Amino acid sequence: MDGWQKRLKESIQLRLSLALSLAILLVAVMAAAFAFISALDEAHEMQDDALRQVALLVDRQQMNLHYPKGLLPAGDDEETRLIVQYLADGSQAAGNDDRMLPLPFPTTLADGIATLTVGGEAFRVLVRTTTGGERIVVAQEVGARDKDARESAWRSLLPFLILFPVLLLVVSDLVHKVFRPIAVLSQEIDQRAEQELHPLDERSLPTEIRPFVVAINRLLERVANAMEAQRRFVADSAHELRSPLTALSLQVEHLAAAPMSPLAHERLMPLRRGIERGRKLLDQLLALARAQAGPPLPSSPLSVHAVYRRVLEDLLPLAEAKHIDIGVEGAQDLLVQMQEVDLVTLVKNLVDNAIRYTPEGGRIDLCLDLDQGAARLSVKDSGPGIPTEEQQRVFDPFFRGLGSQQVGSGLGLSIVKAITERVGARIALSVADPEQQRGLCIAVWLPRVKP
Repeated sequence: MDGWQKRLKESIQLRLSLALSLAILLVAVMAAAFAFISALDEAHEMQDDALRQVALLVDRQQMNLHYPKGLLPAGDDEETRLIVQYLADGSQAAGNDDRMLPLPFPTTLADGIATLTVGGEAFRVLVRTTTGGERIVVAQEVGARDKDARESAWRSLLPFLILFPVLLLVVSDLVHKVFRPIAVLSQEIDQRAEQELHPLDERSLPTEIRPFVVAINRLLERVANAMEAQRRFVADSAHELRSPLTALSLQVEHLAAAPMSPLAHERLMPLRRGIERGRKLLDQLLALARAQAGPPLPSSPLSVHAVYRRVLEDLLPLAEAKHIDIGVEGAQDLLVQMQEVDLVTLVKNLVDNAIRYTPEGGRIDLCLDLDQGAARLSVKDSGPGIPTEEQQRVFDPFFRGLGSQQVGSGLGLSIVKAITERVGARIALSVADPEQQRGLCIAVWLPRVKP
C-alpha cells in the first residue's frame, strides 16, 4: 500500500488517469441512475397508456363484457393479464382471485387512474364511463407491472455497462499517448553519449513542457561552453608548455655533448628522462583534448592492417628493447569508417600500454576479426593483467593501479575511451589467457565498411 501511495504521489500520469477514471465513474453512476429512473417512469407511463387504450377500445367497439367460466384460455398468465369488467359488477364478485371475474372493485371509484388494494393484492386501476353510460374498469396487477418496468429499466443500463470499461481504456490510452513525448525525450537524453551536448528538438513537444526543454537546452549550452573552455585550457596549456620543454630538451642534448665528469653525466641522465616524460605527458594531454573535442569529423574507410603496420613501425624499437614478440595475428583485413588520426591514436595507445606492462620476453598479439557485423580490434599481452575491481577505473585520467612499477602518464586508456565514445564504438577488457588467469585483452568494436 505504501508503494502504491508513493507511486501515486510521484506519477502525474497515474494521478491524471485515476482522476479521470473516478470522474468518469461518478458521471456514469449519475447518468445510469437518471437513465434508470427515467426508463422506469417511462415504462409505467406506457403501461398506463395501455390501460387507457384498452378502455378506449372497449368503448369504441361497444363491446359486451362476459366473464370466463371454467378453464382460462391458453397463453393467459398473471404477468401479462389485463382485467376488464363493469364497475357495477364488483358488488357481485364471488372471490378475490383475479382468475375469477368479476373482482370486488369498489363501485364508488371515480373516473381516472388509481392504485388500490383488492383482496390483499395491489392493482393499477383505470375507471372510464363509456358513451353508453356504463362504467368499466381496466386493471393490472402492480407486481407484474413493476417487474416489467424494472426489466426495461435495467436493459436501458446496458450501454453504460458496455461503454464504461471501453471509455476507461480509451482514456488510459489517451493519457499514455499525451505523456509519450516525455518518455521519448527521456530515452533520447538517456541514450546520448557524454560528448553529445547539442540541443534537444522542441518543435514536436507539447506547449506545457516546451519551457522545460528550453531550459535544458540552455543548460546543455552552458555545459558545452564550460567543457569547451576546459578542453581549450588544457590544449593551450600543453601547447604553451611544449616550447619551453623542447628548448630544455635541446639544451640538455647540447650539455650532454659537452665534456663533463662521469658524476655530472650520471646526474644528467635523470634530468633527460624527466624532460622526456614531461614532453610525452604534454603530447598525451593534447591527444586527450583532441579526442574529447566534440563530435567526430567526416571519416573515410581505413584498412586496419595498414594502421597496425604503421603503429608497429613506430613502437617496434620499444618492444625489441624488452625482447617482446609482437606482431599481427591472422591475415584477414577489414575496412572501418573512422578518421585516420583517431584510429592511429587508438591503436598506438593500446599497443604502447601493452608494451609497458608486458615483462621482458613476453608476447603481444594484434588481432582483427568480424563479430556480429562489426570489426573487432584486439590487443592481447602476456602481462600481469588488470584486477576485476580496477577494470572500470583504468579509463580514468591519471589512474594507475596499485603496485604498478611502470613509468607513464596514466592517460593512454583515457584517450582510447574518449575516442571510442566519440565515434560510437564499444570497448571491453578481459583476460588474455583464461587458463593461467594472466594477461590482458582489450577489444574495440568499430563500424565496419563492406568492400
